[in-house]
Amino acid sequence: MVLNQGTAHFNMLEQQVRPTDVSDSRLLDALRQVKRVDFIGADLAGLAYADTALPIGYGQMMLPPILQSKMLQALAIKDNESVFEIGTGTGYFTALLATLAMRVETVEIVPELSAIAEKNMQGYGFVNVKFHVGDGAIQWPFDDRVDAIVSTAAFVTIPEHYLHQLQVGGRMLAIVGEGNSMEVQLVSRLAEKEWQTVVMLETVIPAVINAEPKPEFEF
Repeated sequence: MVLNQGTAHFNMLEQQVRPTDVSDSRLLDALRQVKRVDFIGADLAGLAYADTALPIGYGQMMLPPILQSKMLQALAIKDNESVFEIGTGTGYFTALLATLAMRVETVEIVPELSAIAEKNMQGYGFVNVKFHVGDGAIQWPFDDRVDAIVSTAAFVTIPEHYLHQLQVGGRMLAIVGEGNSMEVQLVSRLAEKEWQTVVMLETVIPAVINAEPKPEFEF
């Protein structure tokens, strides 16, 4: 039996996300409001709410919903905060950020994906999102410091540039490592020259384009 999208969406929240200790009420409300199926191709609609990564074209993927939910809960975004996202994709994670934050800026290296994301989000009426097309692998020109930075693809190590763009009290969440050895790290800026890193969980996802591990030389 094929579940309808409403039932599948409900089951994602109640049978997948909640049982993994995702309990933040604002986050759960955002997950109810933003429909994952609106951000994937029609051919994958039947898998929209499965806990699996989904291809979104151009060699990129949408992360599984449990991982996305845990990332957002760890960031603990407040409604008066600004967020910078590295890797817009088709806009699902961006839309969740926009529901939680005061202001979101997001950068995507694939122009076609950025355009798709803007189109996907039009029906939601967000007015607090600014889209950029460009390479955010190492750095990005910020107008001002932000409260939170999040990357939807993996770094071998977090670029120091981004840590310096955080407000004191801000945090960056990124998946760090290479191969089959990656972990979700939350880096908090405690003072002007002091950061603290907490490892949240282990996972494996694709690398940020142009920040992939360098191949080892063989002799």
